[in-house]
Amino acid sequence: MTMALLWLQLGGVTIIILLASHFLAKSADIIAFKTGLGQSLIGVVLLATATSLPELGTGVSSITLFDAPDLAAGDAFGSNLFNLLIIGLLDLYWRKGPILTVVGPTASLVGILGIGVIGLAASAIVIHDLTATTSTWPISPVSFLIILMFLTALFLIYRSEQQQGDVEEEGNEHGDATGLGAVAMFVVAAAVIVTAAIFLAQTGDTITEEMGWDASFVGTQFLAFSTSLPELATAFAAIRLNAPSLAISNVLGSNLFNMGFVLFADDVAFTDGPLWASVAPIHLLTAIIAIIMTAVVLVSLSDRSRSRPSRFWTIESVALIGLYATASVLVFRLG
Repeated sequence: MTMALLWLQLGGVTIIILLASHFLAKSADIIAFKTGLGQSLIGVVLLATATSLPELGTGVSSITLFDAPDLAAGDAFGSNLFNLLIIGLLDLYWRKGPILTVVGPTASLVGILGIGVIGLAASAIVIHDLTATTSTWPISPVSFLIILMFLTALFLIYRSEQQQGDVEEEGNEHGDATGLGAVAMFVVAAAVIVTAAIFLAQTGDTITEEMGWDASFVGTQFLAFSTSLPELATAFAAIRLNAPSLAISNVLGSNLFNMGFVLFADDVAFTDGPLWASVAPIHLLTAIIAIIMTAVVLVSLSDRSRSRPSRFWTIESVALIGLYATASVLVFRLG
């Protein structure tokens, strides 16, 4: 297959994921409304899980079908960076002041928990680089800590929502929809996304070989961009609905899912020992920059009295976009 056809295939599969994610997000919203969940919890749990299915499908298929653990890890860590870039882009688009000044308090909790899970994933790479004690184990003990922290994070977010009484009763536009129909739509859309993600992983692996690029770079840049398109589409749709809390909690929740669940699933799928012993140290760099970018978001969330220095930009949007660009250059040069 020629390079032109490979890039067309990458674009085509990306469009399929983007279209399917629309129905996935819509069905998740209906299910949440029918069950009485609020917007913030929708963003963190339902939408974040739904829009992160491409990362899950791409990561597992990269390992099981193409024996490319670096591609899987690069996709997960790179998606973190792209998701945080989305917040910067949303801030540019919002124009009603810094967007992070109108977001609910749950977003701060999700961001803090996200830093914890990203840090734990980064420590797994360091630990397995320094010692081979658990090299014969099928799954790293750190991976069990990661999934445990992820589940604990979901519980803490749920408790926080309940204590704040933030459950919303809006959503009359879904009054005629049925819960069973929404579940069916969710399952079909999820199946389409996972199937498309398998082809996405295959295309990424082939492009890596043809271009002679490092797998960690392809995973961090091209696959991460493609698999994060559902978050991008869902976030901007939420902004158009004047629901910034839904948008931001979805993006931050997706990072929590990428680190806590996707990387655990990748380690389970990897049968040649712990995943962390077989990935490049360059992912430490993306993890550190993702932590810094999340810290920028948290600082911005803590100061709600700010105004925009310009109608076209804010300090946090410039910082997030600049950090993403820096990470891209460094991963390409050092990967």
